[in-house]
Amino acid sequence: MNKIIFEHASFTYPNGFVANDDLNLVIEQGERVAIVGQNGAGKTTAVKMMNGLHKPSSGNVFVCDKNTKEYTTAQIAKQVGYVFQNPDDQIFNQTVASEISYMPKYYKWPQTEIEKSVREVAQFLKIEEFLDKNPFEIPYVTRKFVTIAAILVTKPDFIILDEPTAGQDLRGIRILSELLDYLEERQIGVITITHDMEFVADNFQRVIAMANKKIIADRTAREIFSDDEILQKSKIKRTQIGSIAEELGLGKDILNAREFVERLKEPK
Repeated sequence: MNKIIFEHASFTYPNGFVANDDLNLVIEQGERVAIVGQNGAGKTTAVKMMNGLHKPSSGNVFVCDKNTKEYTTAQIAKQVGYVFQNPDDQIFNQTVASEISYMPKYYKWPQTEIEKSVREVAQFLKIEEFLDKNPFEIPYVTRKFVTIAAILVTKPDFIILDEPTAGQDLRGIRILSELLDYLEERQIGVITITHDMEFVADNFQRVIAMANKKIIADRTAREIFSDDEILQKSKIKRTQIGSIAEELGLGKDILNAREFVERLKEPK
């Protein structure tokens, strides 16, 4: 099974700023992993090392047995697709269809396969009605799904979602949750960096907490959100329902409304 492996990986920018310090982790194909922590913790730099946008200054990062130092970003992108937080940083084609089909054409897929794949991902992400439109003339939340489709269509081994719920409405968040199930069924690994703890608690079993350029915890979502020390160091908060449960004396391990109700029903 393909993996992303960090072996004592650090990254220092040309100005001398150290963004990541001695990261060690393994992410298996098909896993869902959320990386959390305050701004400046090193999350974005870490995921950019996963697809070759950054090469480690020391240590190594392996993607599907490839040392990223020895390959171009374009070569690594076949295994790890990156969906930017702001879709306007990613989109550059004149129609939604041409944006989604750009990489399959670059890889010289047969035209029939390109058309079939574009239709499938557009239908799944509920954007098929926009295929002939200019992506900059459609709503921002829809543009975010265009960028996801443009990466998903290439069928990478892993996909990175940078703040996927930012600017999304409830419908969009529901589609994102369905997307995660879709990817898991197809053994496509998902790595997300996000400040949306509700999204993390509802959709991710494994959570990596970062602070001060390092990984400080790699545990289940329940363990992360139950640990006051980790929350304090990474400067993240419990979910709203988790905070309410704690205030009511129901414990620190409740992640969502369903668990909250179940805890209330337990005999005293």
